[in-house]
Amino acid sequence: MFNLYNSAKSIFNIDRAETFKTIPVVRKMAGATLAVVVEKLNDFAPENLAEKWDNVGLLIEPYTKRNISKILLTNDLTENVMSEALARSSDMIISYHPPIFAPLKRITQKSWKERIVSICLENKIALYSPHTSWDSVTNGVNDWLASALPLASAQPVLENLSNPSFGAGRICVVQGEITLGAAVDRIKAYTKLKDIKLAIAVNRNIESPIRTFAVCAGSGINVLKGVKADLYITGEMFHHDVLDANHQNIHVILLNHSNSERGYLPIFRQILLNMLKEYQGIQIDLSEQDIDPLQTY
Repeated sequence: MFNLYNSAKSIFNIDRAETFKTIPVVRKMAGATLAVVVEKLNDFAPENLAEKWDNVGLLIEPYTKRNISKILLTNDLTENVMSEALARSSDMIISYHPPIFAPLKRITQKSWKERIVSICLENKIALYSPHTSWDSVTNGVNDWLASALPLASAQPVLENLSNPSFGAGRICVVQGEITLGAAVDRIKAYTKLKDIKLAIAVNRNIESPIRTFAVCAGSGINVLKGVKADLYITGEMFHHDVLDANHQNIHVILLNHSNSERGYLPIFRQILLNMLKEYQGIQIDLSEQDIDPLQTY
């Protein structure tokens, strides 16, 4: 007959230590791996969309691996922005312009770019730059800039060979019709700039109608030159190229180089948050120290 009390399997003979053994809790670390963040960035704007001369992608990968939970977005990685990244305990900086462009033969403390690289390495901060891949992609920098005016249509000025919806610059048709003066007001409001530079075309005036316009964030002349439009919008152009455009009955609006790009960062912040929403504890900040070096006094 089975003896409940003498059985080694008796429920009353269960090892009390086993009963109250602590079950280990597996806690997920906040953030995502650097590889995951880079993969998401490439899903949005593949590095092969960048211009051949550009230097894009992951520029600094710390030796010690750690999850990325604090990301700082900036247009330019200056020393002031670098100090801000340290104060924010950023794990990663996404700088639209690549701080490493010309080859570095050494990393010392003699130049500001070398100091930035050494600080990133010492503090295990990853650095990524998208630059012209963001210019080319749909819903990137140039599409943001083109949306300053009411759009009926927009397409790349220089189409990407593998995907014609990607490419440099945008040639746009205005929805309806606006005057040059109204376009100026809209662009200032959209970019949140107090002032912009306007070169009015020869034999035209501030009330001239704008039916077509072309944009190129940054320095636009290599993309815009020869494009037929009523208005060019870009960051900067050489003096004589502005005169040439004006004599072809094309108005020119210059925003300053980085001012034609920086306003896209809040848009991308939301895009990146959505791409990383499955990962807990990720914080994406916009730099408060990132400004255009040219200021009006």
